[in-house]
Amino acid sequence: MRLNSKQIAEYTGGSFIVEPIDRSLLACGITWDSREIERGDLYVALPGERTDGHAYVGAALRSGAAVALVQERPDEATCLLAREMGAAIIEVSSTHAAVTDLARAWRGFLRGHIVALTGSTGKTTTKNLVRDVLAASFTVVATAGNQNNELGVPKTLLSADPETEVIVVEMGMRGRGQIAALCDFVKPGMGLITNVGESHIELLGSRENIARAKAELVEALPNGTGAAFLNASDEFTPYICEVAKTKERALQVWLYDGSADGADAAADAYATDVALDDEGRPRFTLHVAGEEAPCALSLRGLHNVQNACAAAAVAAKFGMGASAIARALEQAQPEAGRQHVIRARGGFTVIDDAYNANPDSMRASLAMFSSLAVSGRRVAVLGDMGELGEYAVACHEGIGRAAAAAHLDYLLCVGELAGHIARAAREAGMDADTVLETDSVPGALGELDNLLEAGDAVLVKASHFMGLERVVGGLVN
Repeated sequence: MRLNSKQIAEYTGGSFIVEPIDRSLLACGITWDSREIERGDLYVALPGERTDGHAYVGAALRSGAAVALVQERPDEATCLLAREMGAAIIEVSSTHAAVTDLARAWRGFLRGHIVALTGSTGKTTTKNLVRDVLAASFTVVATAGNQNNELGVPKTLLSADPETEVIVVEMGMRGRGQIAALCDFVKPGMGLITNVGESHIELLGSRENIARAKAELVEALPNGTGAAFLNASDEFTPYICEVAKTKERALQVWLYDGSADGADAAADAYATDVALDDEGRPRFTLHVAGEEAPCALSLRGLHNVQNACAAAAVAAKFGMGASAIARALEQAQPEAGRQHVIRARGGFTVIDDAYNANPDSMRASLAMFSSLAVSGRRVAVLGDMGELGEYAVACHEGIGRAAAAAHLDYLLCVGELAGHIARAAREAGMDADTVLETDSVPGALGELDNLLEAGDAVLVKASHFMGLERVVGGLVN
């Protein structure tokens, strides 16, 4: 982003409370966290239930913010500070809405290709793979972490420069119309859907409704020139094409398939000869755009072959060849909290997958964990999954059955809903003495302290609200 205070006021419909010394001075970054301010940034004071950003306007100015956006007039001391610093304070009716307004305006300055992606599982990993592969040949800006909501999406656009060649935007979704609203100002030319699973089924009621909501991304692509990247092995892909009228609108449809049990060779990007090494990392032959190349991922789990093929399809659209794509895929590393392997000082291994969970990703993690070569015992620490509504009990029971089949030596369930995982695992034949339950992180750490030995491996996974990253921290430290 490179906007001066006059432009910021114009695009947000704001008015100056404090005029800057120099209206032409450019703000080149945006944040709503006063601790992250860099000199020349735009600070956005967001109201919140626990913390109100208006309380930190002064701190942001002292840290070098060039402009502060507010929806409540600051006290006179803060206004005086802004004058002393030469900074501007602009008042708007809603700072949340102002972020989107700025992104909508800034979108008009961006000349690069915009690739948007969504899906029930694998969004962030696939986004990272698309980013890393394209970065081998292009300048790329991508969504940071999983900042894929109403604030994170516009921030991604605002993080790009007009010269940026590719912007990769991850889009989260909780209900109908949300992806359409994001696409309204993102205006992607390409869209990727990883899959249609059970996440957010609490709000949407069925997988068909989830598919309909995901299809909003493809519906937003421009007629004639838009490109959709869709999962050939997902049963809802034909439905998405039908809803989005891909044929009638002359959209390019690129299919990808990383199914380990037999990928569709008619897909534009697919994998054959898929196998796992002793640490659960996939090896396969990548077929893309009429070429093939061997590929060995650093990421773990068979499900990441699908994510890799999705990224390969996008890269092929950009003209990259199979060998270059495979080399870039091999360099990609997992993020913390997403199947990140940590060697603990106690001599055991921790697989940190605690960032988030839904039924599909839980099964994928258990399958990955069961494939690892472990000298000691396999211990899975599984917590509650959120946003499942009336399906919550049945979904947790399904994970319990999957855990019983995953060759675990111990299963530790954390949380109220995870109790259904424990019960179903016992009913599916897992020895009751090896299925443990607790309702808290301290309780989990206490159980693990008594249990773990050198050579063991521990998988930690749950929805983010469970805070099981504290279990990881406790085990490692």
